[in-house]
Amino acid sequence: MLDIKFVRENPDIVRQNIKNKFQDDKLPLVDEVIELDKENRAIKGEVEALRAERNRISKEIGKLMAQGKKEEAEEIKKKVAFDGDRIDELTVKEKQVEDTLRTKMMIIPQIIDPSVPIGKDDSENVEIEKFGEPYVPDYEIPYHTEIMESFSGIDLDAAHRVAGNGFYYLMGDIARLHSAVISYARDFMINRGFTYCVPPFMIRSNVVTGVMSFAEMDAMMYKIEGEDLYLIGTSEHSMIGKFIDQMLDEESLPLTLTSYSPCFRKEKGAHGIEERGVYRIHQFEKQEMIVVCKPEDSKYWYDQLWKNTVDLFRSMEIPVRTLECCSGDLADLKVKSCDVEAWSPRQKKYFEVGSCSNLGDAQARRLRIRVNGKNGKYLAHTLNNTVVAPPRMLIAFLENHLQADGSVTIPEVLWPYMGGTKVLIPKK
Repeated sequence: MLDIKFVRENPDIVRQNIKNKFQDDKLPLVDEVIELDKENRAIKGEVEALRAERNRISKEIGKLMAQGKKEEAEEIKKKVAFDGDRIDELTVKEKQVEDTLRTKMMIIPQIIDPSVPIGKDDSENVEIEKFGEPYVPDYEIPYHTEIMESFSGIDLDAAHRVAGNGFYYLMGDIARLHSAVISYARDFMINRGFTYCVPPFMIRSNVVTGVMSFAEMDAMMYKIEGEDLYLIGTSEHSMIGKFIDQMLDEESLPLTLTSYSPCFRKEKGAHGIEERGVYRIHQFEKQEMIVVCKPEDSKYWYDQLWKNTVDLFRSMEIPVRTLECCSGDLADLKVKSCDVEAWSPRQKKYFEVGSCSNLGDAQARRLRIRVNGKNGKYLAHTLNNTVVAPPRMLIAFLENHLQADGSVTIPEVLWPYMGGTKVLIPKK
């Protein structure tokens, strides 16, 4: 969410930013919030003047009463009562205007970083760099569920009976591999100085609207019926929410955290949810990284975060690349974002396995996360990035480590987490 003062003083910049994100339907919001802001300030000014006048008259009444001029004092009291009613009326109106203003402000997208390429959708994202050599073996790579089934490692039919599409049972070696990757990712981030955390898996509505846009909320979040609680779509939601209404000591920054959680997503409007597989699903587990820092440090941490994911995948011998997300592919709260994509030898192309985002002060402004600095108070900057999400990561892992005989090799970094197992042998 932008600072209303910035919108008031830079309406053309805000309009151009909306155009750059190809959201022209939001352009009228700029004039609407400017008018609401003007009305709000006028109301506040009138209330302030009335309160000052009431205080002045109250002192005058005291003097008149002391002089025994009760009739004059009673007449003036009527004026005080009238002003009091007007203040009450304006106070109600002020809240209505502020609520409307805040709602509209939350729809206006964050100002994107100047380095973000202008493009309409993800088809115009820009490749930054490749890490590792993509390899296509001279034998066929089956669909990922077929590989898993060869190890008796997945049961989609049972999951469909129990929960419907978008769910799965992982079993045996595949389930163990899933847990091994999560555990390795946890330790990988701890070794890079991040503090491990397991957060709440449900959050209140004021946290939801603080960490994401209304459109994202509608498309992603599952609400708990009869409760002011939502299942998290990623642990970033509750991890950033941890700091709601907090005044952080500048000397404590940066806060670098890595969190584990299950994730729940409606995937409303998403394509592929009916597909037989675990690429797009309603439930999965993920290791996340979150940073809360000073504004001048957010660009540095943005680069550190996506590099962590690249290094993790490369340590497991999986080729990856990074893509700069264009303006039209950025969620409204994001200043800058890039995707990490893993190589799929079966599809002979890369696919997304993680996303790194710098949200500037957008979440901090909504959640009132402030910093007490030596030069005054200011809003923190927040960033997040996927360390690893095993369902998609498993696809990349199995395809890149599948051998001609159907076995799957385990890279050395995972041996301790797999009980020393170095090769998975198919059961079918």
